[in-house]
Amino acid sequence: MDKDEHPYIPTLIADLNSRGISRRDFLRKATLLGMSAAAAYSLAGISEQSVARAEDMPKGGNLRIGMRCMEIKDPHLADFAEKSNVIRQVCEYLTLTDRNNITHPYLLEKWEVSEDLKTWTLHIRKNVKWRKGGKVLTADDVVWNLKRVCDPAVGSSMLGLFTGYLVQEYDGGEKDDKGNPKKSSKLWAENAIEKVDDATVRLNCFAPQIAVPEHLYHYPMFILDPAENGAFGADANGTGPFEIVEYTVGKGAKYKARSDYWGTGPYLDTFEYVDLGDNPGAGIAAVASKQVDGLSEADAVQVNAMQNFPHVAVYKVETTQTVVARMHPDAEQFKDKRVRQAMRYAIDREKIIQTALLGAGTPAEDHHVAPSHPEYAALAKYPRDVEKAKKLLADAGYPEGFEFEMVTRPDPIWELNTAQVLAEQFKDIGVTINIKSLPSAQYWEVWTTVPFSLTAWGHRPLAIMTLSLAYRSNAAWNESHYSNAEFDQLLTQAEGILDPKERSEVMAKIEAIMQDDGPIVQPFWRIFSTVMDKKVKGFELHPSQYIFAHQYAIAA
Repeated sequence: MDKDEHPYIPTLIADLNSRGISRRDFLRKATLLGMSAAAAYSLAGISEQSVARAEDMPKGGNLRIGMRCMEIKDPHLADFAEKSNVIRQVCEYLTLTDRNNITHPYLLEKWEVSEDLKTWTLHIRKNVKWRKGGKVLTADDVVWNLKRVCDPAVGSSMLGLFTGYLVQEYDGGEKDDKGNPKKSSKLWAENAIEKVDDATVRLNCFAPQIAVPEHLYHYPMFILDPAENGAFGADANGTGPFEIVEYTVGKGAKYKARSDYWGTGPYLDTFEYVDLGDNPGAGIAAVASKQVDGLSEADAVQVNAMQNFPHVAVYKVETTQTVVARMHPDAEQFKDKRVRQAMRYAIDREKIIQTALLGAGTPAEDHHVAPSHPEYAALAKYPRDVEKAKKLLADAGYPEGFEFEMVTRPDPIWELNTAQVLAEQFKDIGVTINIKSLPSAQYWEVWTTVPFSLTAWGHRPLAIMTLSLAYRSNAAWNESHYSNAEFDQLLTQAEGILDPKERSEVMAKIEAIMQDDGPIVQPFWRIFSTVMDKKVKGFELHPSQYIFAHQYAIAA
């Protein structure tokens, strides 16, 4: 055994050889613990998957992809895949979680983790250069970025992921408008994020955490040039494969390939995003007329319209992408958990999937943990039960139901369709929901403040990532304002458990809390799809909707 190899790896190898775990499980666990992907794939007896060989890729040309181009205030505040797709062509991540949910080093050469999962040593690649100035990426750059996202004044959602092992909350000495203590956050120790040498950074955690490599690929965790202090726009510096030469909100982005990129590619000369607006018909028309070469996302209606275009290839992948109708438990109508339970019993999931997604989904269970997550625990299913929902409402003081407003957005259309189907089903228990559809830009200004809304959540490889982002008390993306001390404690416990089977025992308790007390109605898990012109080479659909333009090429 290598001196830096995690002591649990021989157990994983033995489990693999005895068929105690699947090859996919072995790959996930071994690579998270620092084994190289090449070694892990070799031990698993399968070929490492990769994009087409560089020598086989056509060179030159311009690629155009239709995608919404939103305002980007700060890359460390990126809160949607579309924003990250704009930035990721210029700035990069320490790690990369691929379409099979295997996490690899990227700007890192490798990492090592202690037996207790509390000490993570990150080794930075030595050949990475920033586009401007020719300077080499160093530990100082990495430390600055990690510390910046941990600063509550910045407001990055990374704070929610790091809380529980790098960041601790404390009473700031102030009260909110209800008289409750206001919490603030800080690194738990001065050496929590430590520079070891110019190419090595160490994370010294106060609690075990298995998901560190995946957290480093959460889409706001870009490695930015400290000299630019979070600014982003045309001519922004980065280590990535392209230079951004133009960016206009609501219109598009244009890029020029770097000739001195440290990694593989890019094969294109230029690349651009074209903002086609909210109307799904605009995407269909743009692909049909070849105004764009593909879309970052296509819903089921768009796919059905375009799948017979002779120049179009359709791509689909199962994901943990979903949508939640979430309720603020501090809103008067939703204070009593029996109301929240009634809303969950009111829905017919299969009907919603067929109506809103044209069948392109699978039922969810109101706890935001997917069957494809390695720590998923199967709980007893419960069907739609209108009479039970009515009784719960009556017991909570609403025998005649109530009326409320749900805020959503029109783009993509499946979200609005889902809201409309939910509203129809809520009528059966006496709850009248008035849908307020805001333009996407306006919706994202209020998504955490309105008391009832419908929000799409992207794919995450681990359930503990989603739960810490969306439901941990005081997390930046806790849009539901949910706070449950037992939930928080169990989540922190789950984050430190290496074995997914053991972690699923804790997850079963978390899932039960969410079904009993939680703030969401979650109808489905969505199958993600898109279309791309057949002349586009090297394209693979990532479950997180990520675009990797340096891997793509245009055939003549």
